[in-house]
Amino acid sequence: MKIDDIDAFVTLVQLKSTQATATQLGLTQPAVTRRVQNLELALGVQLLDRQTKPLKPTPLGLSVYRQCRRIRHEIDALRQLISRKEGPSGALRLGLPHSLAERGVMPALATLSGEYRDIRPQIVSHWGLPLLESLRQGELDAAVLMFPAGNVFPDGLHSSDLGPVPLAVVAPRDKAPPPRTLAECYPHGWVLNPEGCGFRAALRRALAEQGLPLRITMEVIGSNLQQSLIASGGGLGLLPRFQVENGLWADRLRILPLADFAPQNRLWLVHTALPHQLRDAAASFAGAVAAGLGLPAPHAA
Repeated sequence: MKIDDIDAFVTLVQLKSTQATATQLGLTQPAVTRRVQNLELALGVQLLDRQTKPLKPTPLGLSVYRQCRRIRHEIDALRQLISRKEGPSGALRLGLPHSLAERGVMPALATLSGEYRDIRPQIVSHWGLPLLESLRQGELDAAVLMFPAGNVFPDGLHSSDLGPVPLAVVAPRDKAPPPRTLAECYPHGWVLNPEGCGFRAALRRALAEQGLPLRITMEVIGSNLQQSLIASGGGLGLLPRFQVENGLWADRLRILPLADFAPQNRLWLVHTALPHQLRDAAASFAGAVAAGLGLPAPHAA
């Protein structure tokens, strides 16, 4: 099998488009198709389900794709060794949850670009659970995520605990009397992010443990919008404490110390099996995000 065929297959799975793959690799669409077919012939298996749109790998093709990504990383590392480059180069696909992207992405990118000038960072912002799935599927190289202490990540992923990120139940500042328990929060309802948000999942679990339903009054995307709706009396919220204390609506919000709910998350660097230089670059990015939250910078994972 040929490296060019592996490149074509990996790129096609990532972009889900023969035309986009051809454009990125500087090939014609028939050439992309031939290279993928050559890899299938060399392996003796069907890698793509050609009955679906967009194209998707077969179950075995997905396993081959993950292995091919590792092969490409090792080839990149070998090329760097032979060419005696001082640092890593190429694309580094990084994920950040929405709650961190609004605050931490630009300083972290500046740090990464300053330390690794030949790295081309590609940022994806989403909820924590979809980002974790993208890592598992090989669509991201690394992500800075917020999950509880002791969280068990999928096999094949590597993680480093970067420190605590306290969460806060938030209400309008003039809310009187303020609720003191989860049960007392129910009449006010919640202003939350859509499904896939880890904060929402944590709140749902805490309520379920007490046999309480989750009453959502508003479902929105974006911390600033969420805080403005809470300040206007739309309901209660659950956000990282740093967002509340440093946000535009800090003077109109109050943090509620509930007697039966004191959520704590941890900041994590989670990455696939990367060459050590790319691991160091991912750790540099994660360290800058952590520093923006007042946490100590992590060591390379």
